[in-house]
Amino acid sequence: MRVLMFGWEFPPLISGGLGTACYGMTKHLAEEGEEVIFVLPKAPESLHRPGYQVLSASEIPAHSEEDTHPLPPGVQVWAMNAALIPYTQEHEYKTLIEQHQQSTTSKADSEASIISLSGHYAHNLFEEVQRFAEIGWRLGVRPQYDIIHAHDWMTFPAAIAAKQRSGKPLVTHVHATEFDRTGDHPNQAIVAIEQEGLTQADRVIAVSHRTKHTLIERYGLREEKIDVVHNGIDPQCLVDPATIHKGFREKLVIFVGRITLQKGPEYFLQAAARVLSKDPQIRFVMCGAGDMLPRMIEQAAALRIQHRFHFTGFLRGEALDRLYGMADLFVMSSVSEPFGLTPFEALRYQVPVIVSKQTGAAELLPTAIQVDFWDIHAMAQMILEFCNDTDFARSMRRDEVSTLQRMSWREVAHKLQHIYRRLVLT
Repeated sequence: MRVLMFGWEFPPLISGGLGTACYGMTKHLAEEGEEVIFVLPKAPESLHRPGYQVLSASEIPAHSEEDTHPLPPGVQVWAMNAALIPYTQEHEYKTLIEQHQQSTTSKADSEASIISLSGHYAHNLFEEVQRFAEIGWRLGVRPQYDIIHAHDWMTFPAAIAAKQRSGKPLVTHVHATEFDRTGDHPNQAIVAIEQEGLTQADRVIAVSHRTKHTLIERYGLREEKIDVVHNGIDPQCLVDPATIHKGFREKLVIFVGRITLQKGPEYFLQAAARVLSKDPQIRFVMCGAGDMLPRMIEQAAALRIQHRFHFTGFLRGEALDRLYGMADLFVMSSVSEPFGLTPFEALRYQVPVIVSKQTGAAELLPTAIQVDFWDIHAMAQMILEFCNDTDFARSMRRDEVSTLQRMSWREVAHKLQHIYRRLVLT
């Protein structure tokens, strides 16, 4: 079976957990015999392709004899380039585009037949999403795909265009909704794109039962249209734990994620301040980047905890794994987390975790400590209890690490295959 899959990030170019998830599922789909063509807005030429194809839009011909068909209703195409930047607010996006325009030049006329995503950027994120739909429209004319699979809202228009042109079934995979990212202040334009993607889909995949409930309550989807497929985890460690040394004696408690409203960084920081007021011999690390980072740094200074609360910025690969290996406890304080891979990444290094009850990850961690994200008193109490009770810490570690034995990207691939075949054969 050939799968045409649309995404916007893929290792090593990742901004969050979505790229890691896309890699895990495509890798194991390929190992199970499926042929996956993964389409990115932009991919480096050096991107490793182990057993499956990763396409950059610049590899797709912009014009062909087959492109004489009229566009379907609701699809607009500009012969321009696209720049999709994950987890970027519209005002941040405009700034990045302006900076990029100052450092780039127009493509030569000889390259006019290629959809290049390296220049000529538009001024509006939603226009760029629509421009990515042109890629889907051009790929949709190719009859060799059996199914189309799209990840999150920025790729939905491209996938819809491919479906409308090819007639192939569409699977939309929801890793987060606009309500997860913004709470009760969603951008209605994004909600509308999500709604259309969910409506046009033949099947919808939710990464947790929590997300499934959101899709039913907020978007009016029928329950029977949704399949829940939890994410998996790669059990391999990038760094040998035996080579990791902290260099200090205090317990280390870490937060890993985007420093944004959705991830609840302020609750982790406030809980840390409570802990340090009772036990100053504990260290905290906030790892990540995002729009709330300057505010968090200022707040740590105002609370006078900066000597025990550290900011690393965004880490990936071996550097991130070394942080996990140094940690004694991981805390996920997310306000709304459809799934959340980071606690499972911590568990690879046998690091116990505390997760907020508002996360999909909690569905797979029934024995883990779970607190409401807003309950900084309970969060602080659990951190203190863990750091000062060796037996409790040992018990947490044993119970939670066993969870990894039940998670695998291979199992995710098997579930996806079942969904694909059900659609193709009906």
